[in-house]
Amino acid sequence: MSDKKQQVSRRQFLNYTLTGVGGFMAAGMLAPMLRMAVDPVLKESGQGDMANVGLSVDDITTEPQKVDWKITQVDGWYESEVNRSAWVFKDENGDIQAFSPICKHLGCVVSWGGSDEYPEQFFCPCHDGRYYKDGTNVPGTPPLQPLDVYELEVRDGILFLGDAVPREGA
Repeated sequence: MSDKKQQVSRRQFLNYTLTGVGGFMAAGMLAPMLRMAVDPVLKESGQGDMANVGLSVDDITTEPQKVDWKITQVDGWYESEVNRSAWVFKDENGDIQAFSPICKHLGCVVSWGGSDEYPEQFFCPCHDGRYYKDGTNVPGTPPLQPLDVYELEVRDGILFLGDAVPREGA
């Protein structure tokens, strides 16, 4: 080895310094962007939460009734209140049923007894779609799938509804 120290030229010094400063500046610019991209992925999802719809189980009859409620929805950093609806009733076994009012044909809103010809069925006025009381679609009408069913839970005699879950079969 030589005892002679190697000198850094002015050109090498400037090259090293500018590369280091540029690297720190690039890292400073990229860090917030990376955090913005990763942060929503790491947050807990609000899906599956049950919402109090303000209906007592004692008030639910065998006749379908429309229930409206609001939930808080978070999209990224934007928080809003969203209106939800369901058709709620007790079936012949006494079990509570909660169906989505959205028609599976084109997304119109169905109503119970909305047709004079078929008073005991869910009816979609957009294209004369019909569903039986159990939510299954009537063969020969435009909807090809049954109405979605809400997840439900009863706590202290009050009905709580979750997300609408698609059903299989026609």
